[in-house]
Amino acid sequence: MGSVPNSKPKLVHGSLGYVLEDVPHLTDYMPELPTYSNPLQDNPAYSVVKQYFVNIDDSVPEKIIAHKDSPRGVHFRRAGPRQRVYFESDEVLAAIVTCGGLCPGLNTVIRELVCGLNNMYGVKTVLGINGGYKGFYAQNTITLTPKNVNDIHKRGGTILGSSRGGHDTTKIVDSIQDRGINQVYIIGGDGTQRGAAKIFEEIRKRCLKVAVVGIPKTIDNDIPVIDKSFGFDTAVEEAQRAINAAHVEAESIENGIGVVKLMGRYSGFIAMFATLASRDVDCCLIPESPFYLEGPGGLYEFVEKRLKENGHVVLVIAEGAGQELFSGSLQTMDASGNKLLQDVGLWISQKLKDYFAKQTTLHINLKYIDPTYMIRAVPSNASDNVYCTLLAQSAVHGAMAGYTGYTSGLVNGRQTYIPFYRIGEGPNKVVITDRMWARLLSSTNQPSFLIDKSATEDKKEEVPLDQLNNLLGRVRHILKHTNVDNDAISEVGNIGSPGKLGVFVLDNGGNVGHLGDISNSRSSA
Repeated sequence: MGSVPNSKPKLVHGSLGYVLEDVPHLTDYMPELPTYSNPLQDNPAYSVVKQYFVNIDDSVPEKIIAHKDSPRGVHFRRAGPRQRVYFESDEVLAAIVTCGGLCPGLNTVIRELVCGLNNMYGVKTVLGINGGYKGFYAQNTITLTPKNVNDIHKRGGTILGSSRGGHDTTKIVDSIQDRGINQVYIIGGDGTQRGAAKIFEEIRKRCLKVAVVGIPKTIDNDIPVIDKSFGFDTAVEEAQRAINAAHVEAESIENGIGVVKLMGRYSGFIAMFATLASRDVDCCLIPESPFYLEGPGGLYEFVEKRLKENGHVVLVIAEGAGQELFSGSLQTMDASGNKLLQDVGLWISQKLKDYFAKQTTLHINLKYIDPTYMIRAVPSNASDNVYCTLLAQSAVHGAMAGYTGYTSGLVNGRQTYIPFYRIGEGPNKVVITDRMWARLLSSTNQPSFLIDKSATEDKKEEVPLDQLNNLLGRVRHILKHTNVDNDAISEVGNIGSPGKLGVFVLDNGGNVGHLGDISNSRSSA
């Protein structure tokens, strides 16, 4: 067959501002494909379900809050079984691959994909690709059956193995074509989903009858559009165990400080939700909310005050928080293209020790707990197991119905099919101007660490004109090496560190970014 150009977003417009961001279908480039009756109509397990098949026009709104005169807005195609399918049961050769870091629920998704294909659609041949994307062209496969995946949901990790990187689109699609695979289920984070989009485009160019389906995976809960990612509930539950241990340690000794570092490279959802659930945390630090150590309103002052009041402090910090405070950041990347981070947990623990070592009346006992890999290596809990089942079965229904180039995800409590390009829009982050972050601040009574505007006004007159010009030049230099628009600058002001100016950015989503501290002393000009 001939090739076709890259696909474009499929947008369907309706009345009153309705927009459906549709997902690709095999018939977009293979219009003559035959259809078959869905075997579920003869499945006794589903005979009691009324209107089991999803209406072809059903969709789910991206935003559920609306006003009387507001447009209906963007919608996604509702997931679920269709009356007509584009694959016969004995025609299907499916493949499943897991990529990236571990996450609770991976084995559950694998199990439910295999059992869903077999039990609902009679598919007998399912291959597990061993070791991530590179397993496609390394010829590493495992035959998966309902019997040999029956109890894998009780185990952490992934029975297929995983890896970062190793994505060679041409080699992967060559392997898919050579083996006769016609359904590919790809479980991974935003980087993995971007790789899945490339695989879909190459398959589309070759006009192959292959459905490419993504299932979003990130323990940090930072994938956009979807309500949450599988494994997140388990991660929060396990994180509480570490927080509880830190609380016991801190409470059991004079001037005890418990520091817990949790996962969250760019997004602080685990730290925020674990803190809210625990109610034993005095301060929670996340990447979205810059903080500072010294001066009025700084972390040192808060910890000292809380120690004098309660005799102990529990501090939770996400791994991506405070990276801008390091004198030199790491420039190296992992195989997935993620920037390697400094260990902020060890760093802040040492900073607290150094600060209180100078105190003559307040001697601390600090315990540091890093449960990172313990949290992600456990089996999924009950709620995540149910969620994994819904994600996997929805993915299978979509592939059998001929949809391709999509991610199976939960939007406003409903299973949907989301185009790949929406998943790659950038990480979902905690909005610190939202009520959830306000609930956390209310729970911990910690400072917000936002700029004191009155102090900023006082400091402005102290900076000579030549220093301000130098500062603005350096700000432009910082912006040149970031993805921040010049117009996004919200405030440049003193943040409590003597002799330094902090550059902060507030974007339209309410996210605050600390671009760095710039010295305003005459000697540094």
